[in-house]
Amino acid sequence: QVQLVESGGGLVQAGGSLRLSCAASGSGLRINVLAWYRQAPGKQREWVAAIISDGRTNYAHSVKGRFTISRDNTKNTVYLQMNRLEPEDTAVYYCHVDTIGGGDSWGQGAQVTVSS
Repeated sequence: QVQLVESGGGLVQAGGSLRLSCAASGSGLRINVLAWYRQAPGKQREWVAAIISDGRTNYAHSVKGRFTISRDNTKNTVYLQMNRLEPEDTAVYYCHVDTIGGGDSWGQGAQVTVSS
């Protein structure tokens, strides 16, 4: 069973930056895809970005060019660098991991609030 612990987030003014981190732990961990999702109040959870084991990345159109997902395989950690934040980016951000043979798991969520 993989466990995820998120850190980062907070309150920032529009145009500012924040970085989220998500560390995965578990016995015999073989991580395939790491991703970030977000859920704004009253809205469904939406996919934000993903990075697969070979380093390839993909982004939602709404964040492309502003957000960067990266991973440190030595630490089993995924990061989301968020630049040029907008009020519409306000949400609870969740990391998600898909493992090989170990199922998947969600982080506890991190609040990101962008003031105008």
